[in-house]
Amino acid sequence: MKPRTLKWTLALFTLVALALTGGDASAQRNAQQRAKPNIVFVLTDDLGWNLVQYMPHVKQLQARGATFKNYFVTDSLCCPSRASIFTGRYPHDTGIFTNGGDDGGFAAFHSRGEENATFATQLQTHGYLTAMMGKYLNGYKPQGLVDGKPRYIPPGWDEWDVARNGYPEFNYYLNENGTLVHYGSRPRAYLTDVLARKGAAFIDRAAGHGKPFFLEIATFAPHGPYTPAPRNADDFPGLQAPRTPAFNEDDVSDKPSWLKDHPLLTPTQIAQIDRAYRKRAQAVEAVDDLIARLEATLARDGVAGNTYIVFSSDNGYHMGDHRLMLGKMTAFETDIRVPLVVTGPHVVSGHKVARVTENVDLCPTFEQLGRAHVPPAVDGESLVPLLRRRPAPYWRNAALVEHHGPDSGTAAGPDAAQPGSGNPSTYEALRLPHSTYVEYANGEREYYDLNSDPYELTNTYSALSPGRVDTLHRLLAGMENCHSAATCQHVAAHARSAHMDAAAEGACHAGGRGFESRRSRSFNAATSGPS
Repeated sequence: MKPRTLKWTLALFTLVALALTGGDASAQRNAQQRAKPNIVFVLTDDLGWNLVQYMPHVKQLQARGATFKNYFVTDSLCCPSRASIFTGRYPHDTGIFTNGGDDGGFAAFHSRGEENATFATQLQTHGYLTAMMGKYLNGYKPQGLVDGKPRYIPPGWDEWDVARNGYPEFNYYLNENGTLVHYGSRPRAYLTDVLARKGAAFIDRAAGHGKPFFLEIATFAPHGPYTPAPRNADDFPGLQAPRTPAFNEDDVSDKPSWLKDHPLLTPTQIAQIDRAYRKRAQAVEAVDDLIARLEATLARDGVAGNTYIVFSSDNGYHMGDHRLMLGKMTAFETDIRVPLVVTGPHVVSGHKVARVTENVDLCPTFEQLGRAHVPPAVDGESLVPLLRRRPAPYWRNAALVEHHGPDSGTAAGPDAAQPGSGNPSTYEALRLPHSTYVEYANGEREYYDLNSDPYELTNTYSALSPGRVDTLHRLLAGMENCHSAATCQHVAAHARSAHMDAAAEGACHAGGRGFESRRSRSFNAATSGPS
C-alpha cells in the first residue's frame, strides 16, 4: 500500500472509531463554537489587589493569561461601577453616580433606559445564550414590582439567578427565572457555592446545545460582613491587614478637608481592621473554588479551548490606609485600581498589560469577542488588541473617575459610609500612567506623583507649575464632557506621560473651568497623536 493511501486509510479508521465511541463529542462542540467564543465573567464585590494572593486559581489564570496592571473603575462604588461595566459608558453618560436616589441605583438605571443597551442585549441578539447570576445593581429586589410587573428580569438575559441582600451569604432569596426561591442557613446554601453550582449547570446546558454562551457570576463576596464559607472559617490564623507606608499615615495635614482632620487609628480600630481582613481573605477562597469548578466544567464539556475567562472586581477597598477605617469611594489607589485577569484564545500567556484601562472597556471587549455591534455611544475601547499584544498606538493614557458625595444616607445599607471610613465630597479625577490628579467641587485639589510616592503620602499639587495645572485641568474637563469612544479616546490619548510634554499640552483645548460650567464645556477632538 502506498504511503499516502495508508495515511488516509488510518485517518478513516480513526474517524470511524471516534464516531462509534462518541469520542468526538468534544471536538464537535468546539467546531460548532469556533466562530464565536464563550465568555465567563466573574465579578467580585469590593475585592482589592491585596486579596489575590489568597486565590491560587486566579494566580494560575495570571500565568496562563493577561494581567492588567493599570485597570481602574469609573467610581469606587458598586452601582456606578457596574453601570459602567454593563454599558461601557462613564457616569456622566449613564447618570449613575451613587447607589440610590435620583442619581444612582437600579431604579435610576432602569428609568433611564440603560438596560436596553448593554453587552447582554448585544450578545443575545447575536446568538449567545446569556446568564446573569448573583448581584445585579443596588436597589434591585428579586420580588419587587418594576413597571407594575413582579419578579422583574432585565432584557438581554436568557437565565437569571439574582439576589438582593446576598451579603450575609445565607438566608436570602434568588429570583430564578421569575420564580422566587429561598435559601436558608445550611452550609449548602452558602451563596458563592450556590452560584458555582448554577454556573456549572448553565455551562453544561449551553455546551450541550452547541451555542456560544456568556455567563456573568457576580459574587457578593468579599463584601461586608465578609462571611466566609464554613469550611474556611478557621483559615489564616493571626492574619493582619497589610502594613503599607500608608497604613495609619503619620501626617494627613496635606490631604483635602474631608480627610485632613481624621485622628490616628486606635489599637481597637486596628484590631477590627485585622479581623475584617482575615475574614475577607477567607471569603475569597470560596470565589477561587468557584473559578476552579467553572474551569473543570468547561474542560469536561470540551469547550475550555474556546472560552474566555475574565476575573475582576467592581471596586477596591481601603483598610487602615490614610487613617481610614474600612471603606471605599476615594480616589486613592486602594479603591480605584482593581484586578483584571483574562485568559482565552489568542491571549498571550503571562502577559502583563501596563496600559491605562478602565471598566468602560469591558462592554466593547465582550461585544467584539462575540462579533456583536459596538454601539457608537459606548465610551470605552475594546481590550482585544491588548490581550493579543497587538499595536495600540492611540490608546488612552488617562482614566476618568467621577464621584458624587458625601454619602448623605440615600445609599443606606451595606454600602453606606461608616464612621471613620472616609466620605469624600464630590470630585472628579484623572489617573494618569504615573500620577493621580483630583478636583473637588469645593475647589480643593490633589496631585500624587506615583513614581516617587506610590502610596500617595504627599499631596504635591501646590508645587505644580501654572502651566501644568492648566493642562491637567483642561484634560480633566475634556474627559468629563466626552460622549463616545471616538471623543473620549482622542482626549485621553493626549496624556502621554505623567509629565505630559509640550505637544500634548498644546493638543488639549477645553472650554470652561472645572465644575463651575460643566454643561457649557466642549473639547476639540479633531487632533490626535500616538500615545
